[in-house]
Amino acid sequence: MANARVLFLALMSLVLALPAFGRTYKISYPVSCNQVWGAVKNTLSSPDNYAVVESDDAKMTASYNVKHSVHANVSGAVLQRTNHVTLVPKGEGCEMQVVSNYSGWEHDDKGDFKKRVDEFLAKPKAPVASEPAKPADPSK
Repeated sequence: MANARVLFLALMSLVLALPAFGRTYKISYPVSCNQVWGAVKNTLSSPDNYAVVESDDAKMTASYNVKHSVHANVSGAVLQRTNHVTLVPKGEGCEMQVVSNYSGWEHDDKGDFKKRVDEFLAKPKAPVASEPAKPADPSK
């Protein structure tokens, strides 16, 4: 009986410690970090999917919580923690570093976030309207 209790306590300690080992996923983009940051901000602006905890435009970093409607198991709810995204310039491109503490068979936090950022980047950009021509000077 005492061995079972020790084993249970050891397993519970492990379950509670696992979120501290969030993994950093690195994704490279051939575009500037300013463009990727726009996509990140757009993605995080979805109140159905994310709750932004903290965001810093100057450092291009954000901390956010993923909104899950349902967890199929207890470990999913226990392992879910705040995720982080940081953009790092790499030459002409940009590296997006996502620290995701929970991805599992029922949710893929890192994959879903990347997919949404990629979808925004793939959208055709509206052409910037040029300044209208100035009317001719009527005094001439």
